[in-house]
This record gives sequence, C-alpha cells and structure tokens, in this order.
Amino acid sequence: MTFKDLHLNAKILKAVAEQNYTTPTPIQQATIPLVLDGIDVIGCAQTGTGKTAAFALPILDRIFSQTDANKKEKKIKALVVSPTRELAIQIEENFKQYSTYTNLRTTSVYGGMSMEPQIDQLTKGVDVLIATPGRLLDLHKRDILNLDYIQILVLDEADMMLDMGFIDDVKKIARLCPQQKQTLLFSATMPPKIESLANELLTEPEKVSVSAISSAAKTVSQELYMVPKPKKIELCLHLLRNDLRGNIIIFRRTKFGVDKLETTLLKNNYKVDTIHGDKTQAARTKALNKFKNNDVNILIATDVAARGIDVPDLDIVINFDLPNIPESYVHRIGRTGRAGKEGRALAFCSADEKPYLKDIQQLLGKLIPVEENHPYPLDPAAKPEVHKKQGSKHKKGRKSQASKAKKKRWY
Repeated sequence: MTFKDLHLNAKILKAVAEQNYTTPTPIQQATIPLVLDGIDVIGCAQTGTGKTAAFALPILDRIFSQTDANKKEKKIKALVVSPTRELAIQIEENFKQYSTYTNLRTTSVYGGMSMEPQIDQLTKGVDVLIATPGRLLDLHKRDILNLDYIQILVLDEADMMLDMGFIDDVKKIARLCPQQKQTLLFSATMPPKIESLANELLTEPEKVSVSAISSAAKTVSQELYMVPKPKKIELCLHLLRNDLRGNIIIFRRTKFGVDKLETTLLKNNYKVDTIHGDKTQAARTKALNKFKNNDVNILIATDVAARGIDVPDLDIVINFDLPNIPESYVHRIGRTGRAGKEGRALAFCSADEKPYLKDIQQLLGKLIPVEENHPYPLDPAAKPEVHKKQGSKHKKGRKSQASKAKKKRWY
C-alpha cells in the first residue's frame, strides 16, 4: 500500500512525499480511512509507530476540503490535546510539514511560556490547535479561545495524561467542545481508567491496535548491567570511554540526579545538556535543539522527555535509574530504533531496583540479557542500601555537658 491508495488530497501527498514517506505504517493504514469517514477511533500504539501522521493527515485532508477563503475568519476545527509541551511542539511541527502546500494554519499553546505570543497567534485565526490541558483551559476561561466549531478532538498519549493527573481536565475540555464531533483517543497502554474514559467520550468507536501493548521495538537490542548504586556513575563513564558512540539519551528518575550526572560528565569533557521539569520551556527547547543539531551528543533527562520527542538517528538510550512504572521503560527505549533503524538500550540495575526490574521484565514478557563483562558487578547477595537516620547519642530531653557549659544563666 502507498499513501496514494489512502485517497488523500494531492497537496498533502506532495508534502508527505517530501518527508520521504512512501509506505504507510500499520497504524496509518488502519486509522486514516476511519478518520476520513468520520468514525471515532481508539488507537492503541506505542511511540515511534507513526501515530501522529495517522491522525494529522486525515484531519488536514478533511479541513482542507472545506477551508474558508477569508483567513481572518478562520475557526479552530481540530483540537489535539497533548500531555507535555515537548509533545505539543513535536505535533505542531508535523502538522506544519504535512500542510506546507495548503493554506491551513496550525499553532500550539502550552504553559511555561508567555501567553501573549500565543494569544497573538490565536487572534490571527487558526484551523488546528495543539494544546496542553492547563493552558487550554486558562485561555478558554479568559474568553480567548472559542471551541464551538471543533469538528475533531484528538486525545494523544491518554495514559500519560492519566499518570499526570489530567483526566478531569480532559473531560472538561471534551464537554466544552460541541456534542456532535469526532473523537480520536490514542494511548500506548490501555489501563481500565483509559477504557472507561474512552467509553465515556467516544461514540461507537473502532479500535485500532498495532503491535503488542507495551512491547519494545524489535530493532532495539537491550542490555542489563547489574551494578551497585554508588558505582553507577563510574560504570557510565567506563562505557562512554570504551564502548558507546553516537547520540545518547540518559534517563534519571529525579531532577537532582540529572544535574549531578551532568556536572560529572561536563568535568570529564563530554558535550552534554539536560531536560527536566524545573527548566523553563525556552531552556528545554534550546537543549533539545542543541541535541538534534549535534552541538551536544548526550542529553540527560527525566521522564518528561520520554514520550513524543522524535530525535532522528538516536543511537543509544541508557536507563541510569530504572523507572518505577514499567511502561515508562518501554517509552524510554522507544526513543531509539525508530522507523526500522537499529538501536541500543542499556539499563543499570542496583539491588534496590530489582523489584522494578521484575515488573519491567514481566511487562516485556521476557528477560533482558545480562551483560556481565564490566568492572563494577553487583554481588548477587547484595541487599538494598538502607539509610538509617542517625539519632542523637544523648537521652531525649537532656542537654549535653557542652551545651550546659555554654549557657549563661540569668540566675
């Protein structure tokens, strides 16, 4: 099958051809005809399967066939709700690429940035809006956004919105849109809460599922390193010096961990930048662009970067800390091995992370091969480190002799 077989508009096909796409992926083959026919869709697809194009192309096709001649009177006809700013920016880029030869306008709105430029864009009139839930509701409350003309609502990465506590916002957004609309819900996993959300918001939906839920891409080779927690940084440096080449994303669980590792790698003269929740949106975008443009070849991130960021030619993903949510592991390693290319995923596991490892392997339905040839092996009998709070050597309520001596009594 080619994109021409999907009966898309010639101007959209021209833009698709310029992106060097020839054959639609399974999710695109299944979803595009349904969206063109106005049917509600539940799409179960992991990241890296070409999901954005699966909804972007038919949405653009449908809106383009009924565009207003007057640009000033453009109404928002399609709304895509995204959990993170990075993903919103990525989706906006895709929509703009595919609509190059049309007069359709796409913009995105998200928190962490000044509202004024976003309001300015909306005032000019847009056809497709991509938004994070908080900023969308904020703009609607200020009467800057009119959702009365929405024909298609897309909820992307619904399970991540659930994890981030956005489900009530999503329901509110759906209520603000017209009742007669087409709704598309995409999710990498289908927990019961997402199933019930789909039942509540969609009308007689068709379910499209590609590849096993939460399975890692076949093109990613996975390696597991059992290592004591204090030796993880040494192991990371050892591998960077001797084995790892190319563009690398390293995932850590906390912002503090990200900053600590960055300091160490910079001291060792590696070209590195970071992305985490405490950074402003401008700083996060700058870091990502430096990585994409090869100004730095190592990006250290928390899970805020695990989904929706499409970095072409990402060679290696390192799980420096194993995630406590097993699905996050799949999303992290899904950054590499995209579009049929080979990728490598390394995981460092200390004694206290063994329960996380068990959950991840259970989700994958297989064991990750253990790499034993490294200088910092974990003793199989090692127990998780327990940090006990040091108590005072003095009895409670008793002052030390030194404290008593220092005290000047008034009597």
